[in-house]
Amino acid sequence: MKTRKEVKLILKDGSTFNGFCFGSCLSAQGEVVFNTGMVGYPESLTDPSYRGQILVLTYPLIGNYGVPGNKREDGLLKFFESEKIQVQGLVVSSCSSQYSHWNAEKSLSEWLQENNIPGIYGIDTRELTKKLRTKGTVPGMIVNKKNVAKFSDPNKRNLAGEVSIKNPIEYRKGKRKVIIVDCGVKNSIIRAFLKRNITVIRVPWDYDFIREKANGIVVSNGPGNPKMCKETIEQVRMAMSRSIPILGICLGSQILALAAGANTYKLKYGHRSQNQPCVEVGTKRCYITAQNHGYAVDTRTLPEDWREWFYNNNDGTNEGIMHISKPFFGTQFHPEASPGPDDTEFLFDMFVRAIG
Repeated sequence: MKTRKEVKLILKDGSTFNGFCFGSCLSAQGEVVFNTGMVGYPESLTDPSYRGQILVLTYPLIGNYGVPGNKREDGLLKFFESEKIQVQGLVVSSCSSQYSHWNAEKSLSEWLQENNIPGIYGIDTRELTKKLRTKGTVPGMIVNKKNVAKFSDPNKRNLAGEVSIKNPIEYRKGKRKVIIVDCGVKNSIIRAFLKRNITVIRVPWDYDFIREKANGIVVSNGPGNPKMCKETIEQVRMAMSRSIPILGICLGSQILALAAGANTYKLKYGHRSQNQPCVEVGTKRCYITAQNHGYAVDTRTLPEDWREWFYNNNDGTNEGIMHISKPFFGTQFHPEASPGPDDTEFLFDMFVRAIG
């Protein structure tokens, strides 16, 4: 019988959770957050929006369908949202070493080990989640020895700059073009436009994209504090002055709001799940959405020519903004889902119509 190695998850408030390591038995630190999704761990772990975070999965059994292989389509990994695992560490109640799925090529533990990502299992994730729901997200560390480092806040770093590409990439598909400003873009967002026969020019977060000829601009999702993306905010402000159609997704919606003159703030524990209910303002229509963010737009600070488009039916926080006369849109949720429901994928079609 294989010997289990004991490790600890320690929170900044002193709370300690004892468990056993899987994946790479290394130490790691980051902001401890939770996701309530029942499936989709390959997509979630590769989502760049999780950069700097230790992810807690509240569903009790993880790993039972394994991990798919590295197949590519249109130059993008088909089953993952980026080129590698983005989380700092993974926390689960139970990790299945045996997996069964037609598409699986390795176990979750093997995948984590290949990416040098530590995992911890055998802890009470329900108790941990209740603590995070009370105190909010907190810095923490996975420790396999006495200490690793002092607790630090990853949101004080420019996390979007860390996950963004360094040089532009073009995905050629059709005559119309959109620029995607990569603040940590998910592959599924790029695929959503390629599927609609749109050529995508993917550029770094601080790239001078105004000089590029395109029909529209998409500001992507990404990790951390949107106010750290000063260069992106300024570029978006310039694009707005030229009335170029703009779509902001998640972090991109926050950047769009900041460029318009509004303010953003940090949520207590964020929204990370596949079942967030979002209501379209002025209607009784509620959409079930996939989300992964820790900041939000302060609706009260929106300029007069902007209005709230969606709001979260759980806590009333902003889920989308829209200019009253120009083609500028922002959604806090992920219309591409992956994982999660695709109720709001129509927003891509709406933007495609806006670019002509």
